[in-house]
Amino acid sequence: MTVTQPWWSTFERLVARILADHPAFDDAYARRVMTQALAFLMACGANPEARLAPSPQVDVGWHTFILFTHDYTRFCHQVAGRMIHHAPDDEPATGAAAVDRIGATIEAMRAANLPVDLELWLHEAKCSQCHQGCFDDPAPEA
Repeated sequence: MTVTQPWWSTFERLVARILADHPAFDDAYARRVMTQALAFLMACGANPEARLAPSPQVDVGWHTFILFTHDYTRFCHQVAGRMIHHAPDDEPATGAAAVDRIGATIEAMRAANLPVDLELWLHEAKCSQCHQGCFDDPAPEA
């Protein structure tokens, strides 16, 4: 996945924001995080009924993008035809359930031919729960 020209300036702003908010990240890592966040959102768009969840690292990119509401809204409508809502889970999955949710997300990304940077996802397999217990809120039934 490459960032297309219309989104390049937004991508650069998002990377800059990640770097400002997370001084321990270097430029290359921030770019990887944001690339995976965009791929995750595209997978959410392709799977509107699934409860896909980001890894803690990818969630950083999603949280950053949400701050840029106009760009985030346009992106969501472009890739999903709808808003991709961020829904914190009050009772996040733990243990095997958390690993299963991340595994399902990775599978959805691969099925959509999106890149998967396993280093940013596999950390979750060693954790007991998602960073913030976040997932894509499936589209409401019509």
